[in-house]
Amino acid sequence: MPKIKTNSGAKKRFALTGSGKIKRKHAFKSHILTKKTKKQKRNLTHTGLVATVDKKEVRNLLAL
Repeated sequence: MPKIKTNSGAKKRFALTGSGKIKRKHAFKSHILTKKTKKQKRNLTHTGLVATVDKKEVRNLLAL
């Protein structure tokens, strides 16, 4: 049985923490920033964690 390849897009977007959780960045922070409030942009800067329901799919994409 061959090894499963890691999805190229997923490896650029997700990172594992030391405890095994999956970190992600927020969407909507790349362009059209003039109409977004300072608070909105500031809150989008921080990283988040992948939701529990999506963990299995992301782990498959990362070939974990």
